[in-house]
Amino acid sequence: MTTDFRGPAPFATPRLDALPLRVEYADEMAAVLSDPALHTFTGGAPETPDALRARYVRQTAGSPDREELWCNWVLRAGDGLVGYVQATVRGDRAEIAWVVGVPWQGRGYAREAAGGLVAHLRETGVRTVIAHIHPEHTASAAVATGAGLARTGEWEDGEERWALG
Repeated sequence: MTTDFRGPAPFATPRLDALPLRVEYADEMAAVLSDPALHTFTGGAPETPDALRARYVRQTAGSPDREELWCNWVLRAGDGLVGYVQATVRGDRAEIAWVVGVPWQGRGYAREAAGGLVAHLRETGVRTVIAHIHPEHTASAAVATGAGLARTGEWEDGEERWALG
């Protein structure tokens, strides 16, 4: 099946607006993502606004592979940004990820955003949704479960593959 998904269109959940990524969001997102605790399971460190701006330039330019779409959204709750979701779409399959800044964690935003992303992707013809989760990251496992994904028992780079479809 071929998907009708062409790229990141905005979508919304009851409390969040998922807005297609723009380079102009880098300064605010650098503050949202500034807590080193966000890197406990993924490694790395918070990026400066300039480094994040450079990454956003690459991401918004899109994948060099014409068969693959890079789709990135920032999450707005009320008047401010609180995190992001992303999907790499190839045909009718998408690999997704989500991050909510530490000050906004524990409010259900990640679960709501991931669920909204999965629904948005499925509405556009994506049939298979995949996420990779560190085995000790219980919060992300709960988010994946809430979004309808289930453990597959398959592993890649020390993370378990979760899937829907």
